[in-house]
Amino acid sequence: MGGSAEVVDRRTDEEGSLVEGLDAVLFDLDGVIYRGPELVPGADDAVGRLRAAGKQALFVTNNAARTPDAVAAHLTEIGVRAVGSDVVTSAQAAAKLLASRVAPGSKVLVAGSAHLREEVTANGLQVVAAAAEEPVAAVQGYTPDLTMAQLAEVAYAVQDGALWVATNTDPTRPTESGLAPGAGTMVDAVATTLPGRFPEVAGKPEPALLAETLERVGSDRAVFVGDRLDTDIAGAHSVSIPGVLVLTGSHGKADLVAAPPAQRPAQVIADLGGLFAPAREAVGDHHRVQVNAVTAVIDGDTVTLDGPLEGTAEQLDALWALLSLVWARTDAGLPVPDTDRMLAGLDQIH
Repeated sequence: MGGSAEVVDRRTDEEGSLVEGLDAVLFDLDGVIYRGPELVPGADDAVGRLRAAGKQALFVTNNAARTPDAVAAHLTEIGVRAVGSDVVTSAQAAAKLLASRVAPGSKVLVAGSAHLREEVTANGLQVVAAAAEEPVAAVQGYTPDLTMAQLAEVAYAVQDGALWVATNTDPTRPTESGLAPGAGTMVDAVATTLPGRFPEVAGKPEPALLAETLERVGSDRAVFVGDRLDTDIAGAHSVSIPGVLVLTGSHGKADLVAAPPAQRPAQVIADLGGLFAPAREAVGDHHRVQVNAVTAVIDGDTVTLDGPLEGTAEQLDALWALLSLVWARTDAGLPVPDTDRMLAGLDQIH
């Protein structure tokens, strides 16, 4: 996990900050706002500051089992004030996706939570539970009591020609006891009966969930803040908004170095306080990149960092310079030197 040292410009306005000129900031939840039942330090303050600046703060989750009201209640309990309309779930996005693809009143086989069934119904579709009822579509999402018999019904329906939709394909889900199999493993189970077939997916990194969120915001002047490159940052790319990686969750500096273009963030911050600091700008070429007072330089088959590296802010400058240099060389097909030693020296960031 990343440290809680803040990189914060404590001005009361947004001038010069990452959020300047934005209408909304969209947040992933686990690893960004909370870790399991606990608040990520500073998340409550950051959301409050955004709202005080007149910006919308919305919370986006691939979790299709919990209702928006339940998620909002948990957020409020840990100190982040929220109501159900502040939360967008993959179940909501999946139901909207279905409604856009099939006729009103169509039968849809639902294998998932009560929340998923309610959303499908709310979008004017008829929920059924068996392939024998001839649904035109089948949607599946995680719920703790999902059975193999229900997964079999999805398989039968899709084999008979039904449109196949999944709320998300996350391979794991975090629990208080550790990682547990996620919705993706259940999609894989159905896929074993459907060689060469894949569902349409509503959740991140596919665009439906974030597109639904932007529609609710009413503006595309937004950023998405997440802790994973493969779902959150890739999801931001899928709807053409900037993705900001916060180093309080899953992915960190080593993951960033190897990130392909579609998973590279527009900015990296140590914690959510970094939203109120100026954006980092990299200036240079394939051999030398400068960010503020820190420079990353290629010297033969090595890379060096020159400049102050004592504080978290300076180490973030160094990381951004290093990333900008490595990504530029990778994209140009140039040799990329080993960065492990330089990354290890950035010991104040995850």
